Amino acid sequence: MSPEEGLTGRKIIYDEDGKPCRSCNTLLDFKFATGTISKAGSVIPAMAATDNSAEELIPGSKTYKKIDPPDVQQLGASSWSLLHSIAAKYPKTPSETQQKEMSQFLNIFSHIYPCNWCAADFEKYIRENAPKVSSREELGRWMCDAHNKVNVKLGKPKFNCDFWEKRWKDGWDE
Repeated sequence: MSPEEGLTGRKIIYDEDGKPCRSCNTLLDFKFATGTISKAGSVIPAMAATDNSAEELIPGSKTYKKIDPPDVQQLGASSWSLLHSIAAKYPKTPSETQQKEMSQFLNIFSHIYPCNWCAADFEKYIRENAPKVSSREELGRWMCDAHNKVNVKLGKPKFNCDFWEKRWKDGWDE
């Protein structure tokens, strides 16, 4: 399948199944490639229309705003997005090497996570519930279960793990 030009002028990147890759394209490009929106009927936010007053920018920069380091909520949300996205792109039938690397990655991730308390909690979870890495389905459900354990601890609702693929890989039928 030949790449199409997306709304942002970039080429659409396809996944191993020949579908536009959600993780590799902008949301606008993905919607265009999947027929959710058309190039003619879309509105692309103007990138240059942002207000970059001198007080908001890092000294000497024309583009980078002064923002604070992420707090625990921002860090957590971003980390879970990364972990779930990795699980969603994990091979359906991974090789022994891929399985070993995924287990190593999750163990290393739990050791280097910036929030020490969260890191120790994830390390403990991994010790008690070894990552299931023999397939994409197993890893996706394991990741969902791990996330739900944290959600319960934080008083948040649990996510129905039957929908992990729709949420993190395929998207919702609309």
